[in-house]
Amino acid sequence: MQFVRTTKTEAAAAARIGARVAARKRGELLCLIRPCFVRTGPWLQAGKYLSALVSGLPRANGWTIAEQAGDRAPDRTQRLLNRAVWDTFAAMGVVRRFAVAGLEEAFRRSGRRRGLVVGALDETGQEKQGCATAGVQRQYLGCAGRVANGINTVHLAYVREHAGHALTGARQWIPRAQIGDPARCLAMGLPPGLEFRTKGQLAIDIAGEALAGGTWFDFFCGDEVYGSCTELREFFEARGQAYVLRVPRNFRLALPGGRRLTCADAASQVAATRWPEVRSAGKGSKGERWYAWSWLATASPWHCLLIRRHLKTGELAFHYCFVPAGQPLTLTRLIRAAGLRWPVEEQFRAGKDCFGLDQAQVRRYTAIARHTVLVMAAAAICAITAAQLKNRTDAQAPPPVRPGQPPPASTGMIPLTVTEIARLLAAQLTHPSPPGHAEHWLTWRRRHQALARWYHQRTRLTEGAVIALVS
Repeated sequence: MQFVRTTKTEAAAAARIGARVAARKRGELLCLIRPCFVRTGPWLQAGKYLSALVSGLPRANGWTIAEQAGDRAPDRTQRLLNRAVWDTFAAMGVVRRFAVAGLEEAFRRSGRRRGLVVGALDETGQEKQGCATAGVQRQYLGCAGRVANGINTVHLAYVREHAGHALTGARQWIPRAQIGDPARCLAMGLPPGLEFRTKGQLAIDIAGEALAGGTWFDFFCGDEVYGSCTELREFFEARGQAYVLRVPRNFRLALPGGRRLTCADAASQVAATRWPEVRSAGKGSKGERWYAWSWLATASPWHCLLIRRHLKTGELAFHYCFVPAGQPLTLTRLIRAAGLRWPVEEQFRAGKDCFGLDQAQVRRYTAIARHTVLVMAAAAICAITAAQLKNRTDAQAPPPVRPGQPPPASTGMIPLTVTEIARLLAAQLTHPSPPGHAEHWLTWRRRHQALARWYHQRTRLTEGAVIALVS
């Protein structure tokens, strides 16, 4: 089969295989999770739930999902999440193995020989009303950008450089006060024997399950919540697992010679000549993300401090790094790992915008976990499909090379994204539009997104002078 890189009808026709591939992946995953269900009925309902999640519902709650699934009432959907007998976390393990295998296959198909594998740890929240939902309290929610009433869940994303990424693990954070109140535990459906775990300890649980299940990572990455957790760092070091974790400016480290300084004090001692490394932290939708980098040795031969400086604002970010003996320790490798933490944010955005990750209108602990697993499954299907079809459907024009460069006659089309795969799969499962309608809008969106990306990249080229001055 030959794929033509063009924006004409041939490319649109070639992109239609995305729906068929996604449907096949959906069938594969449903077969894999069948042993997690005691009865056939809930398993079939889970398949209908997955189909509803990718259908583009404006609100993915019990009523709308049941209506989209063709049920007469939301009873079956509510039973699936609350009372049906199935192993939620065993199903999460199946989704993880499915996602890892699919992304590794996409990497092999890309023809690249080298690429890092990063486990990105981060949490995301959902605003809630009242005080009856498991885990709810007033806390900082990144989705709201402020302190609000809601719940938080720690996630692990599997990031395969040059291929794709998918959410592969999750644990909801439950406040200590709720776990210590038997009446609230019963009302919220908290499992017996549940112990209080910090977010760093939940990250240990998720990472431990992935490592025990045979998943291999070059690095684990996370923000300051996880870099500040001594127990998490010791967990990785005891297993010889490399990491690049953000730490706050007041994080103390031992430098050669026995001096102990905070990250901020150590950075202030870096002379101007120590900032020659202006490198990209990876490609974004608007082009390369350029920063100035420096690194400092510590008293330990396996630890170092990676410092990132924003080229415009001068803002500093600190990464505490561990690379065990026998593994390459280079500045380039650490920068690549640090830049691969951001895809987890893309997964959160896609999960909320396309699959209703933050729209679970349920209260009990098990129901929230089951909704999360099914969202992860739907997102993994689309992420794997997009990764495996990336090279086949990428028809973008070459990026601009100088400011003011006139645009080409056609900027082409971007490759299929997770969002577009979800739309194609929804069109195949529900057939809500006339024949060819979904393909027409798919082509239109991809062409206009490629045009916008080309202009964004040309605008970013004006920063080249700033980068040269810093260099």
